Amino acid sequence: MKIITHPDHIQSWCLEQRCSGARLALVPTMGFFHEGHLSLMRWARERADLLVVSLFVNPTQFGPREDLKRYPRAPERDAELAGEVGADVLFMPQAEEMFPEGHATWVEVPQLSRGLCAVNRPEHFRGVATVVTKLFTLTMPTLAVFGEKDWQQLAVIRRITRDLHLPVKIHGRPTVRESDGLAMSSRNVHLSDQERAQAATIHRGLRHVADLVASGETDSSFLLSALGEMYAQEMPLGRVEYLAMVDPDQLYPVEEVGDSILLAVAVRFSNARLIDNILISAKK
Repeated sequence: MKIITHPDHIQSWCLEQRCSGARLALVPTMGFFHEGHLSLMRWARERADLLVVSLFVNPTQFGPREDLKRYPRAPERDAELAGEVGADVLFMPQAEEMFPEGHATWVEVPQLSRGLCAVNRPEHFRGVATVVTKLFTLTMPTLAVFGEKDWQQLAVIRRITRDLHLPVKIHGRPTVRESDGLAMSSRNVHLSDQERAQAATIHRGLRHVADLVASGETDSSFLLSALGEMYAQEMPLGRVEYLAMVDPDQLYPVEEVGDSILLAVAVRFSNARLIDNILISAKK
């Protein structure tokens, strides 16, 4: 596996491979790999001639009071894991090379960057959209793979790709979970033992709402209220940031559960902010 650190070098290498007819897959990450990341890499590896994995903790998607410095990092371990799953290149640029002094160009999708995570992270999706667009222009992938846990991010990236006519196919892959249902996340390492035990309630609550819908309840206000009460009782160490039922494509709130809605939540613990979601349908 090659490790490339400079944007010009990754672009030259990828351009050479594409000109030779190779299908490139890209898996963008911020590192500290867990099984969720590795599952994306394995899936992409099977569908392309070459696999590029990017590892870049993007400073532009962190707010001034967020955990950029505390974001977990293990680059040597990550490189070893990426090589084991078959990555051909690990792209590990420095922030000053991706966003050099004087950088003034941003990519935004305002319609999808409101609500949900954007309420408390207003500049987050501008940073995500910009860095992903940069990665696409540098690596020129045939396909790119993202986890569905970050659903709003995935929706933004799909819209960018469509609206800018970028020649890359976007694939979302199901969330990988621990045995108790907690969505795998690099930030889970910051949970205390008590918080980790309570964090399993996040997914259990989502499944509880899905069961209520299956039994015939479709009113979003009632369902979200029931979920909030469950979290308050079973997860006292977590502060709910949002509970929302939205259209999975446009992300606008829905009042009734129909054919398909996205139930999304964010919960903040003392040193970690966790998100999760599931798709729910009232269709029998």
